Amino acid sequence: MDPLGPAPELDLTADVVALTRALVDTPSESGEEARLADAVESALRALPHLTVTRVGHSVVARTELGHPERVLVAGHLDTVPAAGNLPSRLDGALLHGLGACDMKGGVAVALRLAATVPEPAARDITYVFYECEEVEGDRNGLGRIAAERPELLTAGLAILMEPSDAGVEAGCQGVLTADITVRGERAHTARAWRGVNAAHRAGAVLQRLADHVPERVVIDGLEYREGLNAVAVRAGVAGNVVPDECVITVNARFAPSRSAAEAQAYVRGLFPEDAYEVEVTETVPGALPGLGQEAVASLVGVLGATPRPKLGWTDVARFASLGVPALNYGPGDPVLAHTAGEYVPVAQLRECETRLRAWLGAGRDGSDRTSE
Repeated sequence: MDPLGPAPELDLTADVVALTRALVDTPSESGEEARLADAVESALRALPHLTVTRVGHSVVARTELGHPERVLVAGHLDTVPAAGNLPSRLDGALLHGLGACDMKGGVAVALRLAATVPEPAARDITYVFYECEEVEGDRNGLGRIAAERPELLTAGLAILMEPSDAGVEAGCQGVLTADITVRGERAHTARAWRGVNAAHRAGAVLQRLADHVPERVVIDGLEYREGLNAVAVRAGVAGNVVPDECVITVNARFAPSRSAAEAQAYVRGLFPEDAYEVEVTETVPGALPGLGQEAVASLVGVLGATPRPKLGWTDVARFASLGVPALNYGPGDPVLAHTAGEYVPVAQLRECETRLRAWLGAGRDGSDRTSE
């Protein structure tokens, strides 16, 4: 039995602000989404125009009107651990609380659309509310759905409700993590001259990183700024021993025009194997912005937003790997994600809901038919 009690009842007819508060006030740290997933599933199954499927603690709801096009709207249910930011708090124009920005505000918008756009005019809609986005990739709910029920993710366009300040953030950067090992020779610190201090020798690696000038890559008119940084330095076994090994962990953010192999070759070229030991521990490709694709251009036009590059990795890359063009669009400033002071502007919740409803309910000529 869940120690927090039964799943809350979500009122999808409620105002988007009230719904966001209800979601925030239902804790759902990564791996503990069951209670919120139960609530989402129950609310969606009450809507006769949707077909609902549960995969683990992820919920997929689909309209089945036979339209030739399908759009997918996705949001993750999990949050990072709380930082004294529960329960939610409404302070004038801002709604504070864990996950308000990343991304229960976006989930609330998607749930409102699922309830209030029963007959989209030109496109069927798939809504995906998934688990474990904030943790290691092999636990990601989208990945599990792709492996077990790939047909549920088929679409001509995916909208990921990642916080983007109610603007369009297209594509995303790739991520590479590598360990650079520098060797030395162990000795007692009282006789340090008998050894070689690997930590001291690692200074050359750190200096090379400090001197490195990241590239700026323009794709579809958007500038992706790459990055290469030391994020951890590990050396030493005891306070009186000269370390014989120092490992510098490097994190690289690369433009989506680079493949995973090209990103690895780039980093290895900066640290050639005849001088350094380089072990690439993870490489996750990014996603091209795809602004020239018809479905993406149509949505961007309706939203009336000037696209920006996504400086970070999101699940748009996972959709890209499935052959589904995707973009990031949601309420909240991404800079606030994972912070103790996380909040979402009320105006952005309403703006995202209104603009997406206008597009999802519109015919191919752009006219809004949700009220017909």
